[in-house]
Parts: sequence; structure tokens; C-alpha cells
Amino acid sequence: MDGLRFYVDESLLGLGKTLSYARRDVTYPGHRRFRQVGLGALDTEWIPIVAAAGLIAIIRDRHVFTRWWESDLIVSHRLRVIHLAVKRDLTNWGYLTLLVERWEEIEREVGRDIAGPWRLAVYKTKVELTAVEPKPHA
Repeated sequence: MDGLRFYVDESLLGLGKTLSYARRDVTYPGHRRFRQVGLGALDTEWIPIVAAAGLIAIIRDRHVFTRWWESDLIVSHRLRVIHLAVKRDLTNWGYLTLLVERWEEIEREVGRDIAGPWRLAVYKTKVELTAVEPKPHA
């Protein structure tokens, strides 16, 4: 997909724009190099598109893994997710700092080329790769 590797969710739009200036392999909703997902797209809309494009999603929403309809989409479309797993919301600078500090570990895990669905949780002190399992329907 034109050298793209990572898709940054709209909830991290400032981070996505910043990363796309620093790295040519990053896109975000509304980006000129990835028009398939526009601003305002729901998770249920962008997840299949991003997965089909082979991109790794960067998100901060921890609930996407607990809502069965979204975890089902992640599993069925085999989406690979980098989850910025912090307890409190950060500024764009805070998220950027977190990613830069853990980037070598992220690349090491992503470079293993494991098929999705998976979640790479990025914490302040470590990264942790786990499979994403479907949640029971309520």
C-alpha cells in the first residue's frame, strides 16, 4: 500500500499527523495517501479497511478489546493493533514520547511478522504482545 505500514486512529489525530511528517510509513483518517478512511469513520467502518490494507493500527481506546462487536471485527479481519496502554490520556507530546521511547521494542515485535489478530500493548516501561480473542456476546 504505497509504503504505508501504520494507521493512527482518529482519537490520536495530532499524533498521526506528527508521525506522518517524521515517517513516510504512517497514515491517519483523511490523509492524502490513504483516502479509504475519512474523518469521522466509526471503528466498525475503519477496522475492516485498515486490516484489508495490511496496516497496523495505533490506538489508545482500551474498550475496543472489551466490546464484543469490535473485538469480533478485530478477530475476523485479523487486525494487528499497537495499543498505547496508559492509565490516563496524554498530550500529543506524551504519546509521541511514549512511542519514541519504546520504538525499538515495537519494531522488534512488529518485525517478527506474526499474523493478526494481535495487540501490542505499549506501556511506559515495556511492550507486551498478546493474541486478541473474541469476547462473549452479552
